Amino acid sequence: MTIETNSLFGSVKEAFAPVAEALKNLQNVEVPEATRDFVKRTTSTAKERAADAYAGSEKVTASIETAVTDSVSEAAKITRNIQQAIYQDTEAFLAGIDQLASAKSFSEAVQIQSDLARARGEVFVSRAKSTNEYLGKLLADGARAVQDNLAKAYNKTV
Repeated sequence: MTIETNSLFGSVKEAFAPVAEALKNLQNVEVPEATRDFVKRTTSTAKERAADAYAGSEKVTASIETAVTDSVSEAAKITRNIQQAIYQDTEAFLAGIDQLASAKSFSEAVQIQSDLARARGEVFVSRAKSTNEYLGKLLADGARAVQDNLAKAYNKTV
């Protein structure tokens, strides 16, 4: 390197020294207690509202279920499962925010977020497996019903 290059490099390094120092200290920045409390209160209120919405949707689904035939009963089960999954996801999200609000440093928040992401991934895989099993059973039962109906129709025509 030449003297000019070294000088330019030194100038750039010196100019960005405050930014580098700020980034180095970012991991140790503490989140103010008032901010954590505010997020916790807001999360608590949101959890209550989510529970109220879930309870309301349960009542609506129960009313629909009693008013229709057995074929709609399966649709109601699916709707309930979807509602429950949405509620569980909302609860998990809000609990995650609550946990993140408790983080006292950036590195602790990153660890909490990583744990939450891993847990949600496991839930997703579990739901996918359950959905696959349920749809397989539903299709098998539907095919069996079609066979039974065809057999009855065939026996009537013979």
